[in-house]
Amino acid sequence: MTQALALPTRKSEDFRYSDIDALAQVWPVPSEDICLRDGEEGSLVVVELGAGPVARRISVTLGAGARFDLRILHGSATFGRIEVSCLLADKADFTLGAAQLGSGTATVEIVSTVTHQGQNATSRQIVRSVLVGHATGSCLGKVAVAKGAVGTDAEQSVRAMLLDRTATANAKPELEIYADDVKCAHGCAVGELDAMGLFYLQSRGLTPPQAKALMLQAFLAEAFAGAEEEERLQALALERLGAML
Repeated sequence: MTQALALPTRKSEDFRYSDIDALAQVWPVPSEDICLRDGEEGSLVVVELGAGPVARRISVTLGAGARFDLRILHGSATFGRIEVSCLLADKADFTLGAAQLGSGTATVEIVSTVTHQGQNATSRQIVRSVLVGHATGSCLGKVAVAKGAVGTDAEQSVRAMLLDRTATANAKPELEIYADDVKCAHGCAVGELDAMGLFYLQSRGLTPPQAKALMLQAFLAEAFAGAEEEERLQALALERLGAML
């Protein structure tokens, strides 16, 4: 039991980029367990935009044909870590759409593991990060396809936008496949706002902060597309972006 509660170190792959000192303030992190039986549907919206350090661990288990939609918006001013794990049975469906916003010297991170245990299950992971100042944003996402999980359809899309050259983005999409006849894809990109796009919007009368906010709102929109609380999440993200810019 003592070993299970021991504070991790950067030697652990899942904590390679973490702020261990900040994590110590909220350790240990209890698991929030969500179990859906065959054919059930569920959803969860997580919003963490506070000033203090925060860490959450969400574990989802889906029965045959179950569907679950998880949306995350987080951007602690100091430290924010969200861990997600999901286990899918036959024909289950899982969606993760997440946006993380980091400013100052904050560290924000999303760590996910999606395990396809059954056949013909589908999963989508979309993570978008916006980082300014000396903030660090990390996304470690893993898709594991078990032996015999034929018909798996899994996708990861990880993108980060750096508004200052002093900000740091870390990304590690990973596929671990032990079955044939599957479709798995992942993509990762780190970049800056398009200068020509900003110039165009400013030429139409927008101020530089307004132009940046509009482009960033569009950048984050995909993470919330189709969510039950899409409009609320968009509004909260835009408000937080305004404070960052």
